[in-house]
Amino acid sequence: MNVHIPVFTIGALAKASGVTAPTIRFYEEIGLVPKARRSASGQRYYEEPDLSRLTFIKQCRDFGFGIEQVRVLLDLSISQERDCVETRDIAQVHLDDVRQKLEELRALETRLAAFVKRCNEACAGGPGSDCVIFKDLADAKPRSCCGGA
Repeated sequence: MNVHIPVFTIGALAKASGVTAPTIRFYEEIGLVPKARRSASGQRYYEEPDLSRLTFIKQCRDFGFGIEQVRVLLDLSISQERDCVETRDIAQVHLDDVRQKLEELRALETRLAAFVKRCNEACAGGPGSDCVIFKDLADAKPRSCCGGA
């Protein structure tokens, strides 16, 4: 029985996976994706496992995993010997990082809201050079709104 394996050009693979052709070439260059087979004319072509691998990589990148984390996750995804706890630990570290960034972004949001509020109350409509936001940005002891942060 002859099994037909779909063959993708780099453009078709890019479209199917949602990543660009230059990204695919980059992933090949750094070893995340195996080097493409080549036709007699030198055109790259890919098969279904390449699409699956690239889709996996894209999902990891969309979740914010770094290239080296993706490399480890790829290795874990095909390993029969390694424990899935390794995968969970990588995800947990990344989750902790995301939560820390969210905390930092909330603090930034609070400060920016305070800047806007002070501008509205103190100088909105006046000359730009007199805006309290500039003074607040240059102040070594930043003001906070609401008595916190």
